[in-house]
Amino acid sequence: MPTMTYSRSNAGRVLRFCAAALSLVTLSLVSAPTPAQTRAAEPRPAVIVSGTVRDPAGAVVADASVFFEEKATNASAEAKTKADGTFSLSLRAGSYVVRARKAKFQETVTEAMELSPGEKKQLELVLKLPNGGDLTEVPLAGANSTTSSMQFDDKPSFSVAGVTDWTNVGGHGSDTKLRTSESLARETLALKSGEHGGASASETDAARAADSHRLLGDRAEHSGDPVAAEHEYEEAVRLDPSEQNYFAWGTELLLHRAIKPAAEVFEKGSSAHPKSARMLAGLGAALYASGSYDDAARRLCAAADLRPADPTPYLFLGKMEKSASDPLSCAEQKLSRFANDQPSNALANYYYAVSLWKRGRSSADPRSLKQMEAFLQKAIACDPKLDAAFVQLGVVYAAEGNPEQAISAYKKAIEVNPQPGEAHYRLALAYKRVGEEEKSEREMQLYKQADKTETAAIEQLRREIRQFLIILKDEPQASAPQPEKQR
Repeated sequence: MPTMTYSRSNAGRVLRFCAAALSLVTLSLVSAPTPAQTRAAEPRPAVIVSGTVRDPAGAVVADASVFFEEKATNASAEAKTKADGTFSLSLRAGSYVVRARKAKFQETVTEAMELSPGEKKQLELVLKLPNGGDLTEVPLAGANSTTSSMQFDDKPSFSVAGVTDWTNVGGHGSDTKLRTSESLARETLALKSGEHGGASASETDAARAADSHRLLGDRAEHSGDPVAAEHEYEEAVRLDPSEQNYFAWGTELLLHRAIKPAAEVFEKGSSAHPKSARMLAGLGAALYASGSYDDAARRLCAAADLRPADPTPYLFLGKMEKSASDPLSCAEQKLSRFANDQPSNALANYYYAVSLWKRGRSSADPRSLKQMEAFLQKAIACDPKLDAAFVQLGVVYAAEGNPEQAISAYKKAIEVNPQPGEAHYRLALAYKRVGEEEKSEREMQLYKQADKTETAAIEQLRREIRQFLIILKDEPQASAPQPEKQR
């Protein structure tokens, strides 16, 4: 009997313990947030988009509708402009097409743009007049211009709708290629100072008027109004499709990352002025930016044939060849001519050596390596501060199996110019191959610092140049977007 009493008492304690444990488990299940609840508590940061809508004369447009259509879901959000023409909207991240509408204006439709979480995007949109419209038919606050849309017989397939902050939407290739395309755009802009003159007294009224518009475009760009500048250059070409007017228009489009429109304008300019080497150079830069690398190289080779003594086409071609993954068509032949015709030009020797390396790097032919080494030594003799030639020389030495000479060349490149990161990176790898781990780690840290500094400088340049928003005129017009459904 005592044994029975003890067993019942023990069983009761076990039951009470199990009940308490079950209550704790239930409580934890009720109170613990589910993964979905955790995600809901941490929403992705919204995108803030603000901007201004203007008319062709630059006056603000009040009560205009600005629609943001999300490509993935076809959902649409709308903002109305205030009395000062401004609007602001909060969106989720995604890819959006922007449409701006106002009675008596032609709808503006931009290409798709990517909006990232937490981003603050600034837009400037321009509403165009309908075909055949007149500014006097539309009530415009502060407008005193009667400029109409261009009336080319061969009208361009695009128009500029406004500007936005820099974005890599539409970019092609690696970041190295993107940086090369941006560098080529800046160098194309520098060519505007060549072969540039105004209309003479003997030329037509249209030519003098076009010259005036081109100069107004220059002033608008310098004052920070690229949309007005582009319209002035467009009008200059409409009045007088001269070489300098075409080149100014194409350069403006290229500078502000309107790549396809720039290629279109340079293509038409080249057809109208087939002897213009700089027009072909601009076309090559635009094609390169669009990802058509071999087509770009062919345009530069043609420009080099037009003006064999001019280093510009060769230098453009050399930049393209250096950043290309594979050898570019006709590049080696033209760069060989550049080096042979201008043996005292350091870059001529350097770029030809790069071209030889591109074609021979799959094999370690000693004769080819010695030829590359000879041209790089000539480049250094012409310009002892050409750090890129020292880096390439180190690459050749490494391929020849001379690590100590490679290390010496990389160190010389850093001595000449400590900023670019490639020399530090290659030196780190060279030290690692010879077993000097501590030195390798130090150089790798210096490479990361140099790369960070270089990237920051490039980002600053990008922020200073705003990107055009383009309307493609052959894009079908969609029906009016419906208000976004509550999500």
